[in-house]
Amino acid sequence: MIVYPAIDLRGGVCVRLMQGRFDEATTYDDQPPARLAVFAAGGAEWVHIVDLDGAEAGEARQHALIGELAQAIDLKVQSGGGVRAVSDVEALLDAGVDRVVVGSLAASQPETVLDWLDRFGPERLTLAFDVRIENGVPTPALKGWTQSSGLDLFSVLDRYPVGRIKHVLVTDVSRDGALTGPNLELLSDIRLRRPDLVLQASGGVATLDDITAIKALGCHGVIVGRAIYEGRFTLPDAITAARRERD
Repeated sequence: MIVYPAIDLRGGVCVRLMQGRFDEATTYDDQPPARLAVFAAGGAEWVHIVDLDGAEAGEARQHALIGELAQAIDLKVQSGGGVRAVSDVEALLDAGVDRVVVGSLAASQPETVLDWLDRFGPERLTLAFDVRIENGVPTPALKGWTQSSGLDLFSVLDRYPVGRIKHVLVTDVSRDGALTGPNLELLSDIRLRRPDLVLQASGGVATLDDITAIKALGCHGVIVGRAIYEGRFTLPDAITAARRERD
């Protein structure tokens, strides 16, 4: 399983939000290139970079900085935030991003995103679903987590046939940045219903045991942010946990 250390960019600095709320952002690092170098030195293969300004505004805001980061060091980059047009996908890929994250449109405009998947190939896009649990039902949130799609996650996923979609990132918004543990029930349900997906888990990771539990479900990746920034564990230890075979 791949560990994706996260760099969330707001105003050009590294921050983390609490449960997706833009008014509860903690600044951790004002030098994103230095943070990227730390991740590379810690053994990361991939890094997950989010343009929070773009996610909040609904349009790309920090693609130039993301491009600089992608070119700065030999790491694979998965990045998104404010991706609303095919030109955004092209700009990020041209800037050196290896895989573009498509968020709100993946839930609200699946036909458009299916066209992008056909155009760029399923290896170049990650569809991100940021969900809130509403009356026990996982419901994708839109536009920087500020609106509900009104659709359940599995109805949305049903619009993406097997073979046309590959990488999917699912975040339980209520756990994001909260260090309360991942939503293992949700992840297990996704793995059961759509075993074809290369699933990345996000939200709530606080301990190495959380990483081990996510791996045990058969997830292919885990996004880790605040736990590393606050020293709950190191990136090398997280990578070791993600690679460790079960007894």
